[in-house]
Amino acid sequence: MTTIADLHRDHRAAFLRHLGRREESALAAGYQLGRSALAADISLLEVVRVHHDVLLEVLRDTPPDEVPAVAEAASDFLLELVASYDMSQRRSPGGRGRPG
Repeated sequence: MTTIADLHRDHRAAFLRHLGRREESALAAGYQLGRSALAADISLLEVVRVHHDVLLEVLRDTPPDEVPAVAEAASDFLLELVASYDMSQRRSPGGRGRPG
């Protein structure tokens, strides 16, 4: 993955897989997307924006009674997606996790 368009495409596919089967392997795909985005120097803000855009696309086709479940799944997926950014910040000088 090297572009925002790639991230959007891959995120949408992985998130839809996660919605279809709430398994660890589906969440692992979100984690890998986050690692790839971080390695490609895509900002955290851009990653969150892509997640939001994909979620809005999915919600447009979601029956009202399924919205809470989709929102919960989106939250779980987002946490996996941004975990690499959090770990990276904690390891970097000045990060929150730095003893001091």
